[in-house]
Amino acid sequence: MTLWTAVLAASLVCLALKATGYLLPAHWLDAPRPARIADLLTVALLAALVMVQTLGAGSAIVVDARLPAVAVAALLLWARAPFLVVVAGAAVTAALLRLWGLAT
Repeated sequence: MTLWTAVLAASLVCLALKATGYLLPAHWLDAPRPARIADLLTVALLAALVMVQTLGAGSAIVVDARLPAVAVAALLLWARAPFLVVVAGAAVTAALLRLWGLAT
């Protein structure tokens, strides 16, 4: 199967899922359980994306300056630092680790 076939198949599946959402009765989606699942699913997908971008390099897992930078960002978010401080703290952490030769 070529890449374009996979892309088109995935697009059709996404379109079908979206159409299914419009066909469901509104009272099913207004219930607390589906709303909670949708909220948690969004967070889980975002966390997975962050980890893939942090640890992924092609098909390999790579631990470099990105992992400590994400850890610093998580710590600053936990401390309720402003978003610009979080981004700057993570960037400075990665830059210093690379400057000192502790990470690639």
